[in-house]
Amino acid sequence: MDAMQQHMIDNYRAARLGTPAPPLPGTHDVAVLKELRDYRRFEAVLDGRLATGRLRAALAHLIAPRHPHPHPHPHPPACR
Repeated sequence: MDAMQQHMIDNYRAARLGTPAPPLPGTHDVAVLKELRDYRRFEAVLDGRLATGRLRAALAHLIAPRHPHPHPHPHPPACR
């Protein structure tokens, strides 16, 4: 049985019992994802980590161009 069939059975049961119909499947998905994001940010703050932009900062660190070495030659030329 899929979610829509279960919803139809729940609707029928609610109509027979005179109770409000349940929401459609997927109605609160966005709200649940936002709450999960907020909870993860809260946990990050408690752990002493950055609360926002952690993924973007990690990707920027990986993609950022490497800074050249301050000296163009790693070893100075030998004096003759």
